[in-house]
Amino acid sequence: MSETTRVLIVDDSPSMRAMLTKLLSSDPAIEVIGAAPEPHAAREMIKTLNPDVVTLDIEMPGMDGLSFLEKIMRLRPMPVIMCSTLTARGAEATIEALRLGAVDCIAKPSGNAQEMAQHGALLRKMVKAAARSSVRRAPAPPAQLASSGKLRDVVIAIGASTGGVEALFSLIGALPPDCPPVLVVQHMPAAFTSGFAVRMDRDCRVKVVEAAHGMTLQRGTVYIAPGGERHMELVGGSSGRIRLLPADPVSGHRPSVDMLFRSVAPLGSRGVGVILTGMGSDGAMGLRAMRHAGARTLGQSRESCVVYGMPRAAFELGAVEKEVTLSAMPEAILGLCRL
Repeated sequence: MSETTRVLIVDDSPSMRAMLTKLLSSDPAIEVIGAAPEPHAAREMIKTLNPDVVTLDIEMPGMDGLSFLEKIMRLRPMPVIMCSTLTARGAEATIEALRLGAVDCIAKPSGNAQEMAQHGALLRKMVKAAARSSVRRAPAPPAQLASSGKLRDVVIAIGASTGGVEALFSLIGALPPDCPPVLVVQHMPAAFTSGFAVRMDRDCRVKVVEAAHGMTLQRGTVYIAPGGERHMELVGGSSGRIRLLPADPVSGHRPSVDMLFRSVAPLGSRGVGVILTGMGSDGAMGLRAMRHAGARTLGQSRESCVVYGMPRAAFELGAVEKEVTLSAMPEAILGLCRL
């Protein structure tokens, strides 16, 4: 890959193609090498131009974005960022795209000049991170695990960002119905977290819900932190409840993985912390606090990460007790939960 990140835009709207081109081209380290109105044209442009990153719309003529993404990930895996409308239908499709292997998602730009500038900055950051990501054909889903013995009274806390949706479908999908309660912070726009929880609940044996303030923890339930204006914390120990706290971003994020991990740290040995694929360092300090308090901690291995950013930061801080591949992560977690 060259020093300049080469991007292909795929969107059926001429005005949106022009807007995305303008937002991306304002960075001299990003070059928009083409803009396709639909997947068939995009397929030929991918063959001839060999882009580093593709931005992809969901709804397009001829072939929808999901069908095209599935073909890309099966035939020529490469970094794809979904650029979707914030409708309920668009959110559901975006979650499916992330499950299929899209690196990240972003809403289509709109609004005033200030909002456009913020959107452009985020999009450029995503594109640069995607260009450095390690995208592969999706692995076979792991075997669903039995609890295989009595499980301790613990709380599992998981943090993820770029590439995390695909990883979480794989990991959570393998857990048994009687697993300890699981708290998850996945960096994701607010419009998508509810649909993410609904889709995971449909696909997994455990119950998956979007967390709400005051919910009490139940065995066999996964709680997804809602995106937006609040952090998710645990209060009251392993049989406690969820607190959604309005506060400034921490480690650049809201909700923050660091905030979740720090709230679980007081459990000591009754906490299990897991840091998955993601850009940046959110979660590293919190996972170190958990480990220092006596919790067991795991990090996703470099070779199985889409972006080895958050796990690397945590490993370099000494926060990770052991690194394991994504396919081995469900059994590794259950192993730490068994008596």
